[in-house]
Amino acid sequence: MTASSTQLTTEDLDRFRTVQRLAYECAETIAGELQPGMTERQAAALQKTWLLDHGVDDWFHQPFAWFGDRTAFRGPIGFKMLGGFNPAFYPGLRRLEEGMPFILDCAPTLHGYTADIGYCGVLGKNPLLDKLMDDLAEYRRLILAMAKQRRPLSEISQAVDALCAQHGYDPRHKAYPFETLAHRVEKLKDDGKKSHLSVLNFGVRNVTELLKDRFKGGKDGWSPIWNSSKSSDHPPTPGLWAVEPHLGFRDVGAKWEELLVITEDDAFWLDEEVPHVKRWQQRGLWRTEARASA
Repeated sequence: MTASSTQLTTEDLDRFRTVQRLAYECAETIAGELQPGMTERQAAALQKTWLLDHGVDDWFHQPFAWFGDRTAFRGPIGFKMLGGFNPAFYPGLRRLEEGMPFILDCAPTLHGYTADIGYCGVLGKNPLLDKLMDDLAEYRRLILAMAKQRRPLSEISQAVDALCAQHGYDPRHKAYPFETLAHRVEKLKDDGKKSHLSVLNFGVRNVTELLKDRFKGGKDGWSPIWNSSKSSDHPPTPGLWAVEPHLGFRDVGAKWEELLVITEDDAFWLDEEVPHVKRWQQRGLWRTEARASA
């Protein structure tokens, strides 16, 4: 089962890792600048400006920001509309308050290499958010272990849903278009242009590659959208996947999103130096083990 005609090299993975680290640096920087009274739109605009100032030339999607109960996709943001498209999904006028959780999500492209990340935090303190963020460590272990075992993607997604039920959480990634737990990310051509076309905040080139994957996968028996449905009932397809388990409990939501590398016979996270892993390490919840194939 071949997903892409382009074999990713070690250099390619290094370039994807560089962009992912840039995206996380942006999220951490803007998170540190958030103040009471700021709106989601302002937070999203700050991310976009920061990334453009650091050379970003395209997007999988332009930055999102969600505050308060919108982090758990409560209210209109969680509704399915227009074939999966929901205008309430976009950053709005919700203002940040003390103790309020937030999620920053950006997917920049630089010279043909794309990252898609999610960063969770709080203005002040929120013990419930801390609990969700701690529990997210178990989902990262589960997804990787099952991917290494080459279990069907739908089975992995269903296991994530089952773990949510065990924890008493809602799997809020099911509120995303197509109930997406993860989606593919492809290497684009570096055409030297400093900007590229976006429609409804999604980069045309990246979305086109996803559609190409959808067409090719339909013929070859795989899907570029990883969820719990029959379309994902196949072994992990080699390539890069942006994985984003999203937990919700009452009015608090938490997630991480990062790139998972799938090869013909292995799986590994693109980078262990991501903020959520560093947080778990500081809290004694995580020990990074070296890859056997490294």
